[in-house]
Amino acid sequence: QVLSLPIVVIVHGNQDNNAKATVLWDNAFSEIDRVPFVVAERVPWEKMCDTLNLKFMAEVQTTKGLLKEHYFFLAQKIFNDHSASLEDFQSRSVSWAQFNKVTGRAGQGGQGPAWPWGASHPSLPQEILPGRGFTFWQWFDGVLDLTKRCLKSYWSDRLIIGFISKQYVCKLLSTEPDGTFLLRFSDSEIGGVTIAHVIRGKDGSSQVENIQPFSAKDLSIRSLGDRIRDLGQLRNLYPNTPKDQAFGSHYNSEWVGTD
Repeated sequence: QVLSLPIVVIVHGNQDNNAKATVLWDNAFSEIDRVPFVVAERVPWEKMCDTLNLKFMAEVQTTKGLLKEHYFFLAQKIFNDHSASLEDFQSRSVSWAQFNKVTGRAGQGGQGPAWPWGASHPSLPQEILPGRGFTFWQWFDGVLDLTKRCLKSYWSDRLIIGFISKQYVCKLLSTEPDGTFLLRFSDSEIGGVTIAHVIRGKDGSSQVENIQPFSAKDLSIRSLGDRIRDLGQLRNLYPNTPKDQAFGSHYNSEWVGTD
């Protein structure tokens, strides 16, 4: 008996995201000698981290994978828990529902992921992230698409922290000099990257602002490096690298020296 890699048949492009989630889960977590279509409903978080890292590196085509602090942020996001420690998350398991639950036809015996042929109908509910209109996988897949299309070199040069919460960014930047900034993937939009920067008042008070996220379409019109160059309020990439030193190799040479 010869088994193929998992295949999902879709009838519309809007089913693609859920189909990719199903294939990824099946590829990563199914047993070789399983009953057909039966996949584990829950998997160890550490195993999920390995899967997300391999997926990220393969899609973006980079040798720079996810770091420990990235996994911590992703755990907080998928478990909706901001009080647990990194060690606490390592002992947890994550369910298909937390990853990309779509109510529909499930595997044999009701186990495993809901398969996209019944899953992606617009009338069927999904388990979305708290306060958002999308699932964890939909958000992560948006990051993958944006990074491989527009941010590969920035990520590979470690210029983007990316996977970090808005709240933690405020904590990091609030004590930094005026104009210190960093880049993070948007929480509120799928496939967006935003720039957070600190503004210091004359009295020494600080305010952290987040610029409207840039989408792949935005960055295809003008690159991230050139946008950073344009913004005079940005001075040093966190913690203390002058922006021209950090991003100079990413500036479009046609624009350099034209101000």
